[in-house]
Amino acid sequence: MAARKSPLFDTATTLGQIVAFFGVSALCGVLAAGLLVPAAAAAGTAASGSIQFFDDLPSELQAGALAEPSKIYANDGSLIATLYEENRQPIKLDQVSPTMIDAMLAIEDDRFYEHGGVDVQGVIGALASNLTSGTNRGASTITQQYVNSVIIDTNLQNKQEVVLSGNKDYGDKLREMKLAIAVEKQLSKDEILEGYFNIVPFSGTTFGVQAASKFFFNVDASQLNIPQAALLAGVVNGPSVYSPTGNPELALQRRNIVIRAMLDKGRITQEEHDAAVATELGLNITPVPSNCTGAVQAPYFCDYVMHLILNDERYGATTEDRQKLLYRGGLSINTTLDPEIQNAAQTAINETANPDTTDPEIGHSMVSMEPRSGKILSMAQNTRYTPEEGAGNSVINFNVDLNQDGDPNKPLGGMGGFQPGSTYKPFTVAAWLDAGKTLNTTLNGSKRTYPAGHSWNASCLPGGRYGIPEPWTPINYGDTNYKTTTVIDGLANSLNTITMAEINQLDLCKFQEMAFASGIHNGKSASGENEPLEVNPPSSFGGGGDASPLAMATGFATFAAEGLKCEPRALESVTAADGRSFEVPAQECTQVMKKEVAQGVNAATQQVMTKGSGYYLQNGRPVAGKTGTNDFRSQTWFMGYTTGMVTASWLGNHVWGNERGSMEGKQIGGQVYPEIDGSKIAGPSWKNFIDRIPDQYQANPFTPPPASVMGTVAAPPRPAPAPSNDQNKNNNNNGGGNQGENKNDGDD
Repeated sequence: MAARKSPLFDTATTLGQIVAFFGVSALCGVLAAGLLVPAAAAAGTAASGSIQFFDDLPSELQAGALAEPSKIYANDGSLIATLYEENRQPIKLDQVSPTMIDAMLAIEDDRFYEHGGVDVQGVIGALASNLTSGTNRGASTITQQYVNSVIIDTNLQNKQEVVLSGNKDYGDKLREMKLAIAVEKQLSKDEILEGYFNIVPFSGTTFGVQAASKFFFNVDASQLNIPQAALLAGVVNGPSVYSPTGNPELALQRRNIVIRAMLDKGRITQEEHDAAVATELGLNITPVPSNCTGAVQAPYFCDYVMHLILNDERYGATTEDRQKLLYRGGLSINTTLDPEIQNAAQTAINETANPDTTDPEIGHSMVSMEPRSGKILSMAQNTRYTPEEGAGNSVINFNVDLNQDGDPNKPLGGMGGFQPGSTYKPFTVAAWLDAGKTLNTTLNGSKRTYPAGHSWNASCLPGGRYGIPEPWTPINYGDTNYKTTTVIDGLANSLNTITMAEINQLDLCKFQEMAFASGIHNGKSASGENEPLEVNPPSSFGGGGDASPLAMATGFATFAAEGLKCEPRALESVTAADGRSFEVPAQECTQVMKKEVAQGVNAATQQVMTKGSGYYLQNGRPVAGKTGTNDFRSQTWFMGYTTGMVTASWLGNHVWGNERGSMEGKQIGGQVYPEIDGSKIAGPSWKNFIDRIPDQYQANPFTPPPASVMGTVAAPPRPAPAPSNDQNKNNNNNGGGNQGENKNDGDD
């Protein structure tokens, strides 16, 4: 804010007082002439130079829309957060206590309903007093104060120079007076007073009488009593000087001055005066928490919604326009968040990896989606949403991508994802089934070394092959279970060597394409579009890059919806205080996978729960899932889903994602786990979550896949028939030669 002081009018000097005397005379002449301009013009009176000067001043007040807080709501109408630069709650004049009106008029402008915008008597008296006594008495009417507040508000919005009252010269005051006269012709007295009560600042970011009433006393403006109204009326004269919280003694003195003025002007009785001045300040400070740091619930979902608005040109042509709308436009933003599901997720996370008892580099998050709509139902994590430095504090959202749609000009405030580990394996199974193969196909899961130069089909790569420069030996978890088994059993027990046996018969690019079409992509994409994860053999059971929990939830939601991929949705509707409605992204669902393929994957992921790593995570309802752990034990996952809800539970080291970030030996919720994998922490946290909301999500039986997808279970080798006596004789005669052949056949 620019400070301006004219030395010519410095009344602290003798010369200044002399000049000011003539200045006062001129001002009064100009003002009087200006007030008489319409009549003088009508009578053909010659205009003086001063009248011409007054005429040249602007006569129309350019008022922008008053800033109002925006509110983000959950799907049940409960508040998530309030976003604002100025906390203001506009109301009508009849919603303001008559006592408040009396207090404001008594101290600021007792002749408000009598003058035409400028109180000439008050101006002359104030100027004379200031010249003779060296005081700084003001004479602005409520209309002038309203004009001044509108000018300041408009200039702030337009990033123009703002001149505070103490730094105004006579030209500024004349402009303010003429605008006040014009406003009086455009608006009624009640309209001006209503506008005044809604625009004036009371403290910090608190503007308008309703917000001030709620902040200082936690009552509506219609309920203000004499001492409360007097306190607020007194604060207006100097919100920082007379701050009841910053300078309570000065505030009390100022309040009593207002109460005395109410008595002197006949607005209260002596008895009411005496009772009012005898009271304490009686504060009940009730701040309105600002922005996502003050969110009532789901601060990281709040942050995600905020970024969606700021990234979308439907809410303004520029980021600056969108920020202005978001923080000043009084938006009502209705979202998909389900508070009960959110609360269950946050509780489970807190009980698993509370930031107070967890090493600061260990993060834990959960995000849930509705499969056939893409609605985001919850988004929680184990850090405190605050920009303040400190262990357990973070404004980075673990659940989402770095950028929206891979566009670096549209940040999402996210971490950008983590290695998916074995949660990526179902997409290899999907590629296997899409190629016409079956779940009950038996594969050789023996441990083997692929020599240097070995290559696999990869149609999306140059030359159509992927080769390895050095020998490579994939191993299973614990370096065990190298067996011949079925594809469905291989996924249930998360056998890497069975996954390798699958891709030996596939095109490497196919499982990547299946995952990408389902919504899984590189969470750190910055090329302007989402990018798929890497194509290589290890990625078939490790992911080949970093995917965000929201992207992983989207991918598994495609399985739950039988191949129908729905884009994540957070916004249901957005309306502004002025009644405008804004378009929100529509539900966008596409069939990206054959139904029978998704049904086959669901059959396999159900066996993860009944026969594999999710065995102890069952909850008595039809549920499917997949655990995941990367090689370095730095990232762990559990993907749990029903027909009605998919949840990605991630727990990992968000500082280091490689071998330096192993979670072994780390404090997680006050304990050190002897073994780190997705079934040990992320999985049980998911079960803690899901058990809290048994009736809040659909869990119908999954549709079984057709027989063509399941395939035929290989029959065990038949035992050799018992030999007859004749055969025994023959065998004995042949010296047991046939027995040797039969034994060899049996081994085969």
